[in-house]
Amino acid sequence: MTEELGLRERKKRQTASRIWRAAVDLCSERGFDHVSVAEIAEAAEVSKMTVFNYFGTKEGVIVSPMEEHVGDAARAVRERGPGDSAVTALREAFLEQVAARDPAVGLSGDPRALKVRQLIGDTPTLAHRMVLFHMRALQLLEDALAEETGDPFLARVAAGQLLGARNALIMENQRRTLEGEPLDAIADTCAAYAERAFDQVEKGLQAYPGPH
Repeated sequence: MTEELGLRERKKRQTASRIWRAAVDLCSERGFDHVSVAEIAEAAEVSKMTVFNYFGTKEGVIVSPMEEHVGDAARAVRERGPGDSAVTALREAFLEQVAARDPAVGLSGDPRALKVRQLIGDTPTLAHRMVLFHMRALQLLEDALAEETGDPFLARVAAGQLLGARNALIMENQRRTLEGEPLDAIADTCAAYAERAFDQVEKGLQAYPGPH
């Protein structure tokens, strides 16, 4: 049974990936607004209903790989080690993603990932979707901090600072990637930038929210 479920899950992931690749290729070539879900389905050799079942909307097809990481920051805080601050948790999690060349922090050699960034910049509906994504990530981190400290206001302030630093680093990675810099060079510099960015946040937050 476990093997059957594993096979089913792999097939689902393969189908989702095929739909995503088809959508990114078509939308990059013709523009997001000029491609229909039916055309994406045809290119991916699935039904239109399958596209909706997997992604819900056409916007979801393009940005779903990014949205899977909406809870990364909150998870790092909730799962941090004893005695670690929120800053320490986010810094360590971010540096691990940099070392792994994780696309979630803007480090991807996949040409389609770069096309997605360009599509977001060129398409208001996708840009709006990413605003909602960032708001959701902020809310999840706020909730994690507020539950622990009992102070929703300071949790909101801290979450904004923490995600501000993290997002600035990701945007810098994306900018340099789009300009064609080698991935390893970006990652090496990013690690140093991350230390500086989170050090700056830590000076303000100090040991907030206290021992875990």
